[in-house]
Amino acid sequence: MTIPRFLLSAAFVLASAPVHAFDFKSVGAASLILYDAPSLKGGKLFIAPRGMPVEVVLTYGEWVKVRDANGDLAWAEAKSLSTRRNVVVRTANAKVRGGADNDASVLMTADKGVLLELIDAQTSSWIKVRHRDGITGYIRASDVWGT
Repeated sequence: MTIPRFLLSAAFVLASAPVHAFDFKSVGAASLILYDAPSLKGGKLFIAPRGMPVEVVLTYGEWVKVRDANGDLAWAEAKSLSTRRNVVVRTANAKVRGGADNDASVLMTADKGVLLELIDAQTSSWIKVRHRDGITGYIRASDVWGT
């Protein structure tokens, strides 16, 4: 195979690769130790609290490399993650509203770092969330991390 033919073949393979969407999960029922390598013998970096959202960036056997809301990368055991989706508020005084509109009534104000359960992420600039106290409403997608 000549070089140009090889390059053309490689270009077709790369162009046909599926687009990978963001894969967000949450820390499961118990806290989770995050490591610097995909092994229990790796260095312990951080203990992630229950419900913390993480972005899965790589899967390696029974381990996943995850990114947190601060952008830090670490390894976690895949079995300790839940498909239940949570988001974390990243702005101070974020408003949860009764509808997906700036004019909708404010149901609650969430401080930076508050966890909210993701109910529906279908709306482009607003997402539907639920607080642990049962309040369900809409928050601007730009005010949270984990979507």
